[in-house]
Amino acid sequence: MPGRYAVSVAAILLLVAGLAWAQDSATRPYHDPRATPLAYNGPGREDPDPQDLDEVRIGFFGPPDPRHAGGGSIWQGASLAVEEANVNGGYRGLPFRLVPAWAENPWAGGAAMLIRITYTQRVWAIIGGIDGATTHLAEQVLPKALLTLVNPAATDRSIHTANVPWMFSCVPGDHMLAPLVSHELKARRAQFVLLSATDHDSRAFVSQLKFAFERDRLAPLVHVEFEPTAATAEEAAERVMASGAQAAVIIADAGASTSVIKAVRKSGFAGAILCGPWIARVAPEPALDGVVYPSPGDISPAFGAKFVARYGRDPDYPAAHAYDAANIVIAAIRKAGLNRARIRDAVRALSPIQGVTGRIEWDSAGQNQRPVVLRTVGSAGASAQLPPAATGLRK
Repeated sequence: MPGRYAVSVAAILLLVAGLAWAQDSATRPYHDPRATPLAYNGPGREDPDPQDLDEVRIGFFGPPDPRHAGGGSIWQGASLAVEEANVNGGYRGLPFRLVPAWAENPWAGGAAMLIRITYTQRVWAIIGGIDGATTHLAEQVLPKALLTLVNPAATDRSIHTANVPWMFSCVPGDHMLAPLVSHELKARRAQFVLLSATDHDSRAFVSQLKFAFERDRLAPLVHVEFEPTAATAEEAAERVMASGAQAAVIIADAGASTSVIKAVRKSGFAGAILCGPWIARVAPEPALDGVVYPSPGDISPAFGAKFVARYGRDPDYPAAHAYDAANIVIAAIRKAGLNRARIRDAVRALSPIQGVTGRIEWDSAGQNQRPVVLRTVGSAGASAQLPPAATGLRK
């Protein structure tokens, strides 16, 4: 009996301990990767700087063609930063040089070119890609090569959900931009329709937008997905008019958004129109006046004037973020030397930085977490929350 009693007491104590552990586990996650900044704990920092170089190469995953609709301005922004760095002495007297890797089919030729410059061209970091899909592609290649990527354009939050410590994004993510659209709809108390394109970035934005709708207890009257063509723009306009909605949310790239907005306005729709951030890449025109969008960042007037003087055109936000991205990479190389692991550490340690787009401050996953605001096409929009920097970067 005494032995049986001792066993029973022990069993009760184990049961109580198990229940306490289960209750604690229910309220505290076993592992939260966002609790602390991602870090690289592997080898490589002990490698010495190479001594046989005549230039310092920075990779660029995008088209080196200023006329390219999706990435030409990104190339120009990064190139301008490199030109200025070389005027200011380069790296210990060695010039910096952008080395492009690109093909019109990024998943085939583009990936091969990226691998080639990573392993044969002795690049020290990568700037790119030009959208969420190409940045995801780079994410598959670069961690194996211990190579840092600084993203100047993609707002896709899922780039940073794989817990890769080599990825940094100068632009704020969809998880920050999409809620602004939802909050605006809630404030307007307007019934709305959601029109979204089927490309990668549009779907990534819509996924965050739906999370925001759930939190704000909103739902569209109808959600229409469309292929970005002229014919579907007319069909989308018909769906908006038939819905009886007071507002339309149009999520697509700059060109497709413009086509749908024009078709919707032409059909006689007089309600509010809200878009994703890409509409900011379009030159303002009367047909777009009044469109509301979440802004990924401002562009300082000084940088705008400098960009126009160099290239004869106004910069868009990816161009300005590419300028900041290149300056971040250059500053990290100058601080850490020519060592890939130490360059990654330096990019992380440079935050927070003041760039031409505003404050750049990495969250634990490496994405810029600066506050974002809504803007209105054709007007000054909301007042900026961040003081613009004149040129370059400063702590």
